[in-house]
Amino acid sequence: MPRVQANGIEIEVESFGRAQDPAILLIMGLGGQMVLWPDDFCARLAAAGYRVVRFDNRDVGLSSKLDHLGKPPLLRNGIAHTLRLPVRAPYRLDDMALDAVGVLDALDIARAHVVGVSMGGMIAQILAARHAPRVASLTSIMSSSGHPWLPGPRLDLRLHLLKRPARLDREGLIAHGMKTWRLLGSPGYPEAEADLRDKVVRQIDRNVHPQGFVRQLSAIMASGSRASLLRQVRAPTLIIHGKDDPLVPVAAAHDLKKRLPHAQLEIIDGMGHDLPRALLPRIERLILDHLGGVADPPQQRCA
Repeated sequence: MPRVQANGIEIEVESFGRAQDPAILLIMGLGGQMVLWPDDFCARLAAAGYRVVRFDNRDVGLSSKLDHLGKPPLLRNGIAHTLRLPVRAPYRLDDMALDAVGVLDALDIARAHVVGVSMGGMIAQILAARHAPRVASLTSIMSSSGHPWLPGPRLDLRLHLLKRPARLDREGLIAHGMKTWRLLGSPGYPEAEADLRDKVVRQIDRNVHPQGFVRQLSAIMASGSRASLLRQVRAPTLIIHGKDDPLVPVAAAHDLKKRLPHAQLEIIDGMGHDLPRALLPRIERLILDHLGGVADPPQQRCA
């Protein structure tokens, strides 16, 4: 997998499909590595005639770690965010959106269909609003406008996410990760235990970097609401959300639809805050149908 220079840092990137095909840029969520976009999901989108690009966001996976920026005070930031006070963070989601633009530049992609999940959906929204010429279409999956009056995560999940793993060895991290995904997961589409373990192990064996997670979370809190910014989005938009999402409750999807009235909204019963294998064919079809109604981005190179 190549590493590219983007926005002054190094970003790990992987592509599926032919370079000359219209591009789909996949942006992962908080603390998630690009391998959380399942390989077969990426391969099937590529087989449909697209160049599929996934990458590690800054501070996770094999991309640059920004430890020189320090570790933000997570508890203080959380309190400030709850009280709707300013939050200080080493970087913001706008910086991560510029990372994504840098990936497109490095791969000579002028425009792409942008698909983001959770925090990646937030970054994708910023791309579509602030970097509109680079975005042929927007797909926002289980994400939010960040409006402060939206409901927050379910209490048991919120408490779990604030806990450190009981053990910091490999098996302890695996056990903690599996519990996290059980809490996040789709009640209507539970993952097999072996599949869940494989997903967790692949991330842990690839890279573990807790400080990066804290900086990314602080970036979300410091970036605030995108409610006003969303008025600038003109790209054809698809919103996908789970009715049973415990982290970003489904109210966030209805809020996005209100702010993006031209968007198509798909609420999936039984879906939580994950991409369960049983739902991948449906999600793929929704994305491909959405892209099928959009003129493919021209394949000129970046200037």
